[in-house]
Amino acid sequence: MPWRLIDSGVADAVTNMAVDEALLLSQQQDGTPPTLRLYGWRPAAVSLGYFQKAAKEIDLDACRERGIDVVRRLTGGRAVLHDAELTYSITIREDHPLVPPTITASYLMFSNGLAAALRELGAEVQMSLPRAAYGQSGVKSSGSAACFDAPSHYEITAAGRKLVGSAQVRKDGVLLQHGSILLTFDPEMVAATMKLADREAKSRLAGILARKAISLGEHLNRTVTAAEVAAAIGRAFGPALGVGLVPGCLTPGEATDSRRLAAEKYSQDAWNQLR
Repeated sequence: MPWRLIDSGVADAVTNMAVDEALLLSQQQDGTPPTLRLYGWRPAAVSLGYFQKAAKEIDLDACRERGIDVVRRLTGGRAVLHDAELTYSITIREDHPLVPPTITASYLMFSNGLAAALRELGAEVQMSLPRAAYGQSGVKSSGSAACFDAPSHYEITAAGRKLVGSAQVRKDGVLLQHGSILLTFDPEMVAATMKLADREAKSRLAGILARKAISLGEHLNRTVTAAEVAAAIGRAFGPALGVGLVPGCLTPGEATDSRRLAAEKYSQDAWNQLR
């Protein structure tokens, strides 16, 4: 069965997370094709990992002052500031013949598809190895609440710095993985959204992020658009995995579910500030 490719364009944080969950729910129905979705964010937003404590780890006042939305993801991991990026999501049944049994192995598979697209654009990308993701000591670099201060297993790097940050959840027999491909990167803005002791601590984190993360624009030394990256993924992702990609859109049922989830879950403090 070919995979469905949905280019959703730009939406707000509530809509983006609601659509990803609606696609996850849709996979529980027979006949729904695996789906690769591409999208952007307006306004900018911080997405919290499922297990993160909102008030403890995110500077909610700073986000409000800057017009940055805050939403909680279904997936784990650390906080991500979504701004100048292309985000992807993949929803597929766990019993699909292509899906490896472990999260790490599936990270490798999906990263191969994304890396093929980025190499087509001229990026010299690698994948972080499980041991390398933690450094020589086996401890992650800074322990901050921000995602891009260290690569995880098989995440995509360029020049030794993290370029793509991803997170995955498996729920009721369905896998959802989504991640950010940085087009440009503002470490000071990321640090401003984190809950830290003082301005000096935020400055230190910004310095760490500047050393540990890289954008596609910086790596290629040119302006890279979301449309350019989306087109490359459309061309290269399927062949890298040995699958076909067919352009599509949400079904009426998925659209209905996404509106319901937006209203009842992702726009509610009860979910976004759950912890």
